[in-house]
Amino acid sequence: MEPQQQTLPATGSIEEPAAVSSAPAAPQQQPIQGGAVSPPQDSTGVFTSQGVGLAPSQQTFDSNGVFSPTGMVPLPDQHVMAGVSGAVTEHPANGNTISADEIALYDRQIRLWGMKAQKKIQAANVLLITMKALANEIAKNLVLAGIGSLTLVDDQNVSEADLGAQFFLSGENIGQNRAEAASREIQKLNPRVKVIADSGSIMEKGVSYFSAFDIVIATDLNATTLAFINTATRLHHRQFYAAGSHGYYGYIFCDLIEHDFVLQRDKANVSTNVGQESRTRFVTDVKTQKEGGKTIELVAKRELYSTWDLAAEASALPAEYLKSPRRLRAVTPFLSCLRALWAFEQFHNRIPAHNRQDLEYFTKSATQCHSLLSLPGDTLNSEILRSFLQNIGSEIAPVTAVLGGELAQDVINVLGQNQQPIQNMVIFDGNKMEANQYALHPEGPLGLAQLEPANPMMPAMMPTMMPMGDPQMDAQLGNSQIGEQQMGNPQMFPMGQPNMTHQGAL
Repeated sequence: MEPQQQTLPATGSIEEPAAVSSAPAAPQQQPIQGGAVSPPQDSTGVFTSQGVGLAPSQQTFDSNGVFSPTGMVPLPDQHVMAGVSGAVTEHPANGNTISADEIALYDRQIRLWGMKAQKKIQAANVLLITMKALANEIAKNLVLAGIGSLTLVDDQNVSEADLGAQFFLSGENIGQNRAEAASREIQKLNPRVKVIADSGSIMEKGVSYFSAFDIVIATDLNATTLAFINTATRLHHRQFYAAGSHGYYGYIFCDLIEHDFVLQRDKANVSTNVGQESRTRFVTDVKTQKEGGKTIELVAKRELYSTWDLAAEASALPAEYLKSPRRLRAVTPFLSCLRALWAFEQFHNRIPAHNRQDLEYFTKSATQCHSLLSLPGDTLNSEILRSFLQNIGSEIAPVTAVLGGELAQDVINVLGQNQQPIQNMVIFDGNKMEANQYALHPEGPLGLAQLEPANPMMPAMMPTMMPMGDPQMDAQLGNSQIGEQQMGNPQMFPMGQPNMTHQGAL
């Protein structure tokens, strides 16, 4: 049975926040290393992904687009649920009422974002595609937050390789469908959430399939599949997230089309004016109200987005980066590596293999992507490429915990419509424990205007990749700083070695 359709408000008007009688509890902060988030640790100092439910209380990217863990708090866990009296009943799909038991269960998060936001969260139907380690983390956080329904789609069966970084699966599940096996454990986290398992292939779903969901989250899929899903969500005006992890590295992308939200803050001496703040952000309304002798400002904003194929694969960095050599040098080179990987997958329908031809091809592609982003050539070197190639296809639990927690947190922000969402690409570097945010958009219209027939913008695909040895390709990239002599022996790139795959600790 498909979940009922839910439509989030699409206007830019301000919705008055619901008052909560109790004062908010102070959020627990994770340890910080060098200004970046550190994965959760147990009492022995070992990184762990289990039992880490994260919810937002404030924006989690600073003005430079660097991820900050402030505002993350634990969500209700099974021990809290066990202490709630009364029978567990399925939550009504319309989300118009919240029972006393649910208020007790979700008390901490209601204090953070209010009753109206919690109602929206409990009315939400979410689709989550591919149940690997990253999706495990996302599912855990969303179910503990109390969404209305979670549909899991995965046509693959559990293998031994799935057991190292996924805490919903065990050896008993080998040979079973991944979505069905994980759904049984996910349901135990919160019986109030409807968890649905679908063992079919997402590519065999009709475009209308996606209309039943408020938010679609696609994880660990190739670029071609992501473009198909994003096109379907756009046609039905549904919000879309894509995410993937490769060992120490990963990304989050979102296309919210046009998203309205309201920020509540103390009124400053300088008035906030209605109008355009940046290329993607507009202030649509401003109101004030008195609370406890203070003047509170309610600022309604709207963010505009681009599709996956227009934004993630070929768009330039924002103008403020291109004008600043210092900011260009600070851009993570793993953005170029990820773009090269997506292009390789599109052309070859697989990830790079452990052979000289694939490694040379990938290196030249990454160098080309780096150049198209106007980044300094010396920031993409052989060590960066070697590290990225060694991590392709592997899963590391602390990395998926951070990425999954941040994505789930942003979904909660979007559903509640009271926090600044991601805009629109986050690149995570586990070596530095940093996640940097970049607004990647093509020239031309953004948001709904990209769907208009009069829009001349065509999907901007990656430059066509040519077979190795092609004279035109060699002429373009033959002078690359990362040539064959720097690549060295292919044995230096041990793709998918057991010591890199499915590790549970850094």
